[in-house]
Amino acid sequence: MNESKNESNTEEILNLLFSYMPKIAEERKMDGLLILMADLGRSLVGADRCSLWLIDENKGEMWTKVAHGVDELRIPMNLGFVGHTVKTGESLCIKDAYKDSRFDSRSDQKTTYHTQSVLTVPLKNSEGAIIGVFQAINKKNPPYYFSPKDVEYLSLTAVYSGKTLESALLTKELEDTQAEILNILGEVSEHRSKETADHVTRVAASCYKMACYLGLSEYEANQIRLAAPLHDLGKVAIPDAILQKTGKFTPDEYEVMKTHTVMGHHLLKSSSRKLLQLAAEMAIGHHEHWDGSGYPKGLSGENIPLSSRICAVVDVFDALSSARCYKEAWSEEMVKDFFIKQKDHQFQKELIDILLLHWDDFISEYK
Repeated sequence: MNESKNESNTEEILNLLFSYMPKIAEERKMDGLLILMADLGRSLVGADRCSLWLIDENKGEMWTKVAHGVDELRIPMNLGFVGHTVKTGESLCIKDAYKDSRFDSRSDQKTTYHTQSVLTVPLKNSEGAIIGVFQAINKKNPPYYFSPKDVEYLSLTAVYSGKTLESALLTKELEDTQAEILNILGEVSEHRSKETADHVTRVAASCYKMACYLGLSEYEANQIRLAAPLHDLGKVAIPDAILQKTGKFTPDEYEVMKTHTVMGHHLLKSSSRKLLQLAAEMAIGHHEHWDGSGYPKGLSGENIPLSSRICAVVDVFDALSSARCYKEAWSEEMVKDFFIKQKDHQFQKELIDILLLHWDDFISEYK
């Protein structure tokens, strides 16, 4: 009878692992990974809640977004059962949390949840360093506390989860570094024209919002966000006398200024990286107009790449809504009226409809 029950449990555990692992392997967002891993851990050990705490070395804290039913929580890295597991590398199996002096009840106080039984297991990277802790809370079935077998199951999951998280954290670090480098390059071009570094940050954030509201995938929207800071990179080739002029351009000066689109494209187009190819597309196309009256090619309608159409709206929105060396910021009413008048002329109607529908979200950057 016990042998049959063990076989049944083993089959159930294997089915759970095989059902979750493909989902975990395909997930690209950190939050999504943490949720999937916490759900797998909860199912494996029959817990009421399961969370994956990650170490924040800079703040000396542990944080989680996946303690089921609550928002992000942060605790000091050296306190509680989680802190003990981080410090010692030991798994813990606690029957009654409130009878153990290591218990930190602040999470309960914050969430009004009552912790009874607790199971913690360390997550380690490929070098054996602890990067987080699995914590399961309140066994749902009699005898209502976790068993050595539960420790074994969660430890098995922790091995797989630790390596997956290590890869995800490395990828995030690379993406963050990449985004920072692109922002710095964008800020260089804006600095020469005496714009603030905030300009490229705002344009990137608003391009992302516009792309999301338009219904693009998270990946597509994020690529546009990353590429957007380079839309004016070509300004590095414009003479200071023109770039920093506070008065109106002469016709000849304006023609020189317009070349920043072509120059930005020239600087970026040779890259084999898809992200920089997208940046090249946005650099040359963000001054094209929906009705064909823009530059440098006079493209119209959907012949203008979507990324450039989005950047065109956002770039002008930022220029009008913020103070520049040659002008004061326009009022909300003036900016809104300008975009209403430019529907189907300078800008695509659908993008202006999105801007107006979500106006408060876009304009909040300027209040």
